[in-house]
Amino acid sequence: MGYFKINPDEKGNFGAYGGSFIPPDLQIEMEKITDAYFSISKSHDFITELRSIRKHFQGRPTPVYYAKSLSEKYGGRIYLKREDLNHTGAHKLNHCMGEALLAKYLGKKKLIAETGAGQHGVALATAAAYFGLECEIHMGEVDIVKEHPNVVRMKILGAKVIPVSFGLKTLKEAVDSAFGAYMQDPITSIYCIGSVVGPHPFPMMVRDFQRVVGIEAKEQFFDMTGEQPDNLVACVGGGSNAMGLFSAYIEDECQIYGVEPAGRSLNLGDHAATMTLGKPGMIHGFKCYTLQDEKGEPAPVYSIASGLDYPGVGPEHSMLKDMGRVNYVTADDKETLDSFFELSQLEGIIPALESAHATAFACKLALQKPRQSILVNLSGRGDKDIDFVMDNYGKEYGIE
Repeated sequence: MGYFKINPDEKGNFGAYGGSFIPPDLQIEMEKITDAYFSISKSHDFITELRSIRKHFQGRPTPVYYAKSLSEKYGGRIYLKREDLNHTGAHKLNHCMGEALLAKYLGKKKLIAETGAGQHGVALATAAAYFGLECEIHMGEVDIVKEHPNVVRMKILGAKVIPVSFGLKTLKEAVDSAFGAYMQDPITSIYCIGSVVGPHPFPMMVRDFQRVVGIEAKEQFFDMTGEQPDNLVACVGGGSNAMGLFSAYIEDECQIYGVEPAGRSLNLGDHAATMTLGKPGMIHGFKCYTLQDEKGEPAPVYSIASGLDYPGVGPEHSMLKDMGRVNYVTADDKETLDSFFELSQLEGIIPALESAHATAFACKLALQKPRQSILVNLSGRGDKDIDFVMDNYGKEYGIE
């Protein structure tokens, strides 16, 4: 029942990946955040306050649920860690409340972040409202249209949403824009990265705040079944929900699968399968597996799920791939949509399109391993996606 923790070295390297490759003036601010994280976040007061927030505000622990109908259809035993029931509808609030609490202790006045699917933006806007801080969210214009319900939620919560109109107008560009805004005012603001990516200490810090998912799931699954799962499955874009679950099981014997978006095809620009088809490179101030164009620059990417269309991935994931500890696999748009509707209609749970990548692969895995258990991190609920899905695919699935 123990927990094995991989820590980066002092420079933030997970093996050959990670680090911090940013301008010197910004590096000074990052080192202040690192120092604060190691001192403040380990203090009794910080831990006590964060635990109280998780219990009384977020509604944790989220349950593990046995998906009986899905299991009967595909074989195997499919269980869901219900992060969709975490306040704001996804796992993102786990690290946003931690980052905002750290910002409060540091005396910061403003939270700045990027968002793709909008869940990180909603979660950070929620955290800002809770702590009485300003909030600025950068979001690509393409994602603003796709994820309109989350844009409305952010505005209601008091956040300023900044449309990003350059490049592909999606997640990578939102990160670029948010970094730029942070560099203009690193003294009174803090950049709250939305995944286990970016320069040190964020890959480690976000992972640590997401650890709660794996710690809860490990105890809950054992209480339910008397054993530990044979297989773990989670979607991977930047990789925060996956690291949250995987981190509790790294030393165990279970098989671990990270599911990336194969999109429309495996041609460059049609997918965001970074670990499957990428190679080591650098993006946004850190080293990781990246999808690159012929010039070695971050390549155009696509996913039906806005939260997964990123041409990089967390450095710890990159290390786990090289170690062979995690299997990185894919689900395409069609498989994801099939699973989106299937989970909705068989189990009464509308998943986020990101999470539907994981359930799509889990069902295929259940067919291959009919006697084994599969624990899926259902990282978010699909409220944000229903308008986009119905407008574009409702008729195709017989729903009008």
